[in-house]
Amino acid sequence: MIYGNVEGIRNFTLNKLEKAYELFVDKDSLLSEELINLIAEITIEIGREVSIAVDRRGKVINAAIGDSSTVEIPIINIKEKRLSGVRIIHTHPNGSSRLSALDKNALIKLKLDCMAAIAVNTESKMIEDITLGFCNIENEELICDMMNPMDINTALRFNISDKIRHIENLIKNTQIIEDESERAIIVGVESEESLIELKELAKACEVKVVEEVLQKRNKIDTSFYIGRGKVEEICLLRQVCRANVIIFDDELSGSQVRNLENMIGVKVIDRTTLILEIFAKRAKTREAKIQVELAQLKYRLPRLMGLGTVLSRTGGGIGTKGPGEKKLEIDRRHIKEGIYALNDELLKVKKIRDVQREKRNNIPKVSLVGYTNAGKSTLRNTLCDIATPKDAALKEKIFEADMLFATLDTTTRAIMLPDNRLITVTDTVGFIRKLPHDLVESFKSTLEEAAFADLLLHVVDVSESDALLQIEAVNQVLSELKVTEKPIALVLNKIDKADENIVQEITNKYNNIQIIKISAKMKINLDLLLNEIAELLPIKQKKVNFLIPYSEQKAAAFLHRNSVIKEEEFREEGTFISAEVDEEVYGKCSKYII
Repeated sequence: MIYGNVEGIRNFTLNKLEKAYELFVDKDSLLSEELINLIAEITIEIGREVSIAVDRRGKVINAAIGDSSTVEIPIINIKEKRLSGVRIIHTHPNGSSRLSALDKNALIKLKLDCMAAIAVNTESKMIEDITLGFCNIENEELICDMMNPMDINTALRFNISDKIRHIENLIKNTQIIEDESERAIIVGVESEESLIELKELAKACEVKVVEEVLQKRNKIDTSFYIGRGKVEEICLLRQVCRANVIIFDDELSGSQVRNLENMIGVKVIDRTTLILEIFAKRAKTREAKIQVELAQLKYRLPRLMGLGTVLSRTGGGIGTKGPGEKKLEIDRRHIKEGIYALNDELLKVKKIRDVQREKRNNIPKVSLVGYTNAGKSTLRNTLCDIATPKDAALKEKIFEADMLFATLDTTTRAIMLPDNRLITVTDTVGFIRKLPHDLVESFKSTLEEAAFADLLLHVVDVSESDALLQIEAVNQVLSELKVTEKPIALVLNKIDKADENIVQEITNKYNNIQIIKISAKMKINLDLLLNEIAELLPIKQKKVNFLIPYSEQKAAAFLHRNSVIKEEEFREEGTFISAEVDEEVYGKCSKYII
């Protein structure tokens, strides 16, 4: 059987190439004269590469039209301390025998005994020369050792058995480190900025991006998302860059993933899968883990691959009698059961959160919202450093880092404003463009802190060139959460690194809301920010003086529990207390007001 791209090749030529399977090569020789002449003759006829795979017994095990990637050879683990036992001899119709990047990568990845390229000049119909490539070891890594081009007669006399024995002895006696890290090609159809962000997401997932592909398209291909030609280009690029994962910048359907994986030959994932993976790695609290798992299950449910209703044989009607529940239905049922169970768990966590919120119901609440990596966690930590109440037990910091989605868990801490009011500041999970809908749904219980806040501080990284697009992306999610009617202040962070033109553009566009320019890391204008928060927050508490008789000290204890005590003095008539109280406390203790 002839493998590879046989489209347009006459049967006469294919039959001629089939004869390669009848030829044998001496076990010590690289190739035979008959084999060279056969593949060179066919290359001159069709103007394409012809590839032959030979095992160590000298038997031809594969004949293909195309490059070496069409040869089906199992990948050998380097821990096995050996080579694959297969050599590949192929033609280069361009007249140059120099091994291409594809040839070198195939040699190393498949751990071939040898990769030989024969230069065939299709115009003069002559064989020029041949170049041999072998595996070698350098700095404990497998590399391609390419020999200088040689003439055919020299190649026919070359003893390959001695060379293979030498290489395998090197492999046995050296501790080789094989690069098993994930190397990705990222693919998008939108813009360079979107690809840059996808690269950052990959970095956050510890995936190295080796190449970027951008194809401008007005219409998305239903089968491959991008055009078939571009997929073929990625196939070659994948081999040149030795990539083992392809990441697309948009959400793919199950059929698109299947088609792309079949054509490219490596794992294909989309932006949503990448974000879910980051969330799964970073989730620490029980609530965050439940939310991530719930989003993953919701994402998987419509992507169960199979024949759909054809696999179902448990219903009623003609053709539905069968052995019972099928694999697809079992998977679907398990996922649905998992979704129900996780929703129940989230409801329990939500009730606990509601109780905690009720306890601090009278304290004004501020929520930090914004694009991922805008500096919300750094701002929250810095505010706590400079404005934590004196009687706070500890100044616990939350994790902050220059990476996307460093914060997944909602944390709330108390700080003191310049007017001596106690408020809470809540740090929330960052938003991102094209944030998966299932993720927004799953994290609603966390994001609802924004819904209960008295003031939203929309933190923006103004050092980013696409800061305006990030603001719009956050506003879109806030709109989904139905919190756009709340008081919002725009906090322009990293002002020390900002481009003045971008700052001016944002100021002009959002001139209807309060804008504060700060740097959380450099502690620039944080006093101004605290004063602005005090101005924007509605005053829910009023300062009142009470005089409580010593016979009714339960009222004093009640004030201590439910108000902010500013002054306390034991007088002859009773306990004098000056405190900030809300409407409820004011009503219950009104008879003691002086």
